[in-house]
Amino acid sequence: MKTARAAWRRLEPVHGMIYFVPEGRRRYADLGLSGSTGYFVSRSAAFGRASAELVIATFYNFNPDFVRQAVAGAWDATTPQQVLDARYAAAGEALRRAGIHELPALDEVLALTRNAAEAACEHPQGRPLFAAHATLPWPEEPVLQLWHAQTLLREFRGDGHVACLLSEGVAGLEALVLHAATGEVPVGFLKASRAWSEEDWADTEERLRTRGLLDGDSLSAEGVRLRRHIEHRTDLLALPAYAALGDSDCERLAELAGPFGRAVVEAGLIKLG
Repeated sequence: MKTARAAWRRLEPVHGMIYFVPEGRRRYADLGLSGSTGYFVSRSAAFGRASAELVIATFYNFNPDFVRQAVAGAWDATTPQQVLDARYAAAGEALRRAGIHELPALDEVLALTRNAAEAACEHPQGRPLFAAHATLPWPEEPVLQLWHAQTLLREFRGDGHVACLLSEGVAGLEALVLHAATGEVPVGFLKASRAWSEEDWADTEERLRTRGLLDGDSLSAEGVRLRRHIEHRTDLLALPAYAALGDSDCERLAELAGPFGRAVVEAGLIKLG
């Protein structure tokens, strides 16, 4: 399980960069989608003309009013297929800028990642955002095939994570506050990107202190235990994809994935804030 997590985490920047790169913002703007609208619409376009309520349900931790405002009227300006085409084009441009297409292990990493993604496609139940992306056709270009495969694995894991949060009674904003308390991601980025007010954030912190999950601004011992439990359960739910590789191929993917993630980060494709 640790090897599967390592394989996913090391390659995840290959997918995650799409939410930060200027290539995406430019192409969405060309379709009349600016700012946060481009993010919500591009990630949900696999659903078709996704409503704000569907985005709220599947994205989980964003301020619902923020989502409704961002999505309102978006599908009057463009179509899901146009948005998907723009997203894939932006992904290809950005990954080529990072030199992903020149890495010598591309073919092997792609083969392993695609095998895992296709195995995940046999388990769509209860994973709506993943299932929507799983219906999309595979691109022809190897770099885009890798991006699509990692996108599937990210949404497969993400839907499982939401299920774990729900089962533990952790709401979207509560999950953000607990994440912020780890110090792994800047608090300012989480507040700004998810559009929660200072009042909402402070009220949630107090509620989590009452539950014994926060000690001041930090995780309590119980908060640490809960987060570890949720991450462990998320790892277990993601295993059907990586188990298909077997131990040796999963270890091989974890070994080869590092340079791909580092290339994305070193090219400055991911910037928090």
